Amino acid sequence: MRHITTERIGGIEPMLEKIRALDGLTEKGPGRFYRKSQAFLHFHEHGDDIFADVRLQPGPFERVRVTTKAEQRALVSRIRRCLGET
Repeated sequence: MRHITTERIGGIEPMLEKIRALDGLTEKGPGRFYRKSQAFLHFHEHGDDIFADVRLQPGPFERVRVTTKAEQRALVSRIRRCLGET
C-alpha cells in the first residue's frame, strides 16, 4: 500500500472539497490534513481501492476504505461528527 498518487487523488476531489470546507482542519498538501498540530487525515491506494488513514479519536490512525461514493460520504459524516459539526 502506498500514499495516493497525484493522478488518483483527482478521483476523490468531490470528497476533498467537502473536507476542505470543514472548520478545524488545515490541508498541508494535497489530501494531507492536520487538526491543530497533529496529522489527522491522509490517503493511500492499493490496486483499485483508495483508503483513508484518519484519526477520529486520540491514538493511532484508523484505516477506512473510501473507494465508493457511499464510503466517501460515510467518512465525511464521521469527520463532521468528530469535529462537532452536524
